[in-house]
Amino acid sequence: MVLGQLQTLLSELYALDVRYDVYDFLLTDARLAAALDSDGRHLDEKLLIAEDAGEAAVALYLDAELVRRLAENNPASCLSQDNLEDFLTALEGVSHFLYYVWNAVLEKSVTLLEMELQAEVDKFIGTALLLRQQGERLPANLHSCLFDLPKFDSRLGPAELDRYRSANRYAGKYCMKLVPQLSSSADPAALRNELCYFYRLPQPAKLQHIEAA
Repeated sequence: MVLGQLQTLLSELYALDVRYDVYDFLLTDARLAAALDSDGRHLDEKLLIAEDAGEAAVALYLDAELVRRLAENNPASCLSQDNLEDFLTALEGVSHFLYYVWNAVLEKSVTLLEMELQAEVDKFIGTALLLRQQGERLPANLHSCLFDLPKFDSRLGPAELDRYRSANRYAGKYCMKLVPQLSSSADPAALRNELCYFYRLPQPAKLQHIEAA
C-alpha cells in the first residue's frame, strides 16, 4: 500500500505512464538480495538490475523491517519525524525503480548519476508536496537538512563517493531554484511543467539546465 502510494505520487507529479507495479518487483529477503549482488554494500534499499541482450531483470530490495514500519506508520497518511527517515529511504527506492523502468520502456539508457540525482530531487519535492497535501507548510530547514550536511557511507569507493557527492550538489542547486515555486501562492502548473521537463532531459542537458539556474 505505502509503496504504491509513493509510486502514484511520483507518477502523477511527472506525468508518467508506467504500467508496472512496484510491489511486483519488491524483494525483502536480505539473503537473496545479497546473493544477487554479492559485491555490493548491505543497504536498506537497493535497486537490483541485470541487463543482458537487450533484456533487463529488475528487483527493488527494501529491508523487511523497513517495510513493516512503513505499514504501521504510513508517511503517506501522516509524515512526521518518527517516519521521515523510513519515508526517504522508501521514496528513494521507488524513485530509482520508476526512473529506470520509465526510461527502459522508452529504450533510453540512464547513468547511475542520473538515477541518484533524480532520487535526491524526488526526496525534496516528494517531502514538500506530501506535507502540503497533509496541510503542513514547507519546513524552512528542509533544503539544508537534505543537502547542506550530507552523510556518505564510509564504505564507498572513490568513484562512488564522487557520484554521490555530485548528485547531492547538483540536486541541491536545482531544488534551491524550486523553493519559491513551492510556496502556497505559486502556480502549481508552472512547477509541474518544470519538473516534467527536467525529468525527461538526458544527463548532459540536466546538468546544463541546473548550471543555468
